[in-house]
Amino acid sequence: MICTFYSHQLGLEKIVETLKSNIPKAKISYSEIDDFKVVEIKTKGGLFSSDAFLKVSYRERLQPDYQIHDTEDCPLNENLKGLYGFVSSLPTNNEKVKELLLRKVQTLNSEFSFIQEKGTTKNLKEIIKQLAKAFDPIIFAQPNTIISKSSNQHFLDTNLNLIIDPSGNCEIDDLNVSIDSKYYDTEPTELTEDQTTRKANNERILEQQQVKINYNLPCIESENETTIRTAKEIAERVSVLTITNGVAFNNITGDKAIEVLKHFNLWDKVTPKEIDFLENPTDQKKSQETWKCEGIWTLMWALNIVDNLGFPNEMADLNNIPIENYPIGNNKDPNDFINAQKNIRTKTEILNANDLYYRLDWACVDARINGRQITEVNSGVVYERHYTLNWLINYMNSDWDDVTCDT
Repeated sequence: MICTFYSHQLGLEKIVETLKSNIPKAKISYSEIDDFKVVEIKTKGGLFSSDAFLKVSYRERLQPDYQIHDTEDCPLNENLKGLYGFVSSLPTNNEKVKELLLRKVQTLNSEFSFIQEKGTTKNLKEIIKQLAKAFDPIIFAQPNTIISKSSNQHFLDTNLNLIIDPSGNCEIDDLNVSIDSKYYDTEPTELTEDQTTRKANNERILEQQQVKINYNLPCIESENETTIRTAKEIAERVSVLTITNGVAFNNITGDKAIEVLKHFNLWDKVTPKEIDFLENPTDQKKSQETWKCEGIWTLMWALNIVDNLGFPNEMADLNNIPIENYPIGNNKDPNDFINAQKNIRTKTEILNANDLYYRLDWACVDARINGRQITEVNSGVVYERHYTLNWLINYMNSDWDDVTCDT
């Protein structure tokens, strides 16, 4: 594998035309494998060179669009969810470019990979350059190839410049994100009253708090489209979080937390990232994990244990939750807490909060990519609560580790 193009544009024919014009004597054949259309290019070797075999595998979304959908029977749409999560997890030395890359991922409609199966295809770098100009893609490049800019897998822009790699390196200052207007011309889904009312009410709250508003930010899902996590799921999640959070604050060791979780039959509710933290709780990981206080606070609010979620201009104080309402402490069995939770806040309340934090998160991202300091809210608090609220509403059907905070 040399690289994979991801583009908003479609066009297998354009790819084939470029290949033919650059390698006029090549033998080209076609096939289909699963949901991919495969183009195989064979060129004869010379006196001192062997034949070359190049394969291009192409696929596109079943319904081209400008956003990733929560549920869609389309393999590429599902792959884009994973791509978005992967990019979200990367460190960066340029937050603006990373945010633009995340926006661009949401607009992608086609994917095609170049695989040099044998030999060396003449003019391949020039072919890749031409297609990059034609498709305005993001290119997922492998190391040690003719276009590589990093020693690990990395992303390149239309000019083959480095967007981001696993070390957070970036060599550009901007990234084009464009959407074909025809995708806006489709008949819009009729919004429900709860969606429009929720959006309007939350925009008024933001006005009162003097937080920047994006009036074009769409409504979130309607109540009819949303399934809230059950009381048991929420109680299990908050129980695991409180135990792992104890490690973050040095109240117990990672080994002790694992022992407790296994003893109370909660180990199967612990996520892969949490297991990694408990098995190796470094100071850096502990610092990151302390932010989960906001997740605990939000889940306790969803369970009606915390009366008021509060505005995110300051961090939550878990000491305000009475110890008797906590899942752990004083030799408690967290399963007693889990089994006692029968009622949660209404779908309306949870969606109202989710919509508000969606808009708050947009304001935080907007400030960050434009080099401004947002003072009206704590951006870390906003992100953690938005993350938890997205989990509560089953956003994109993601497990806890894989939740995204799209804005």
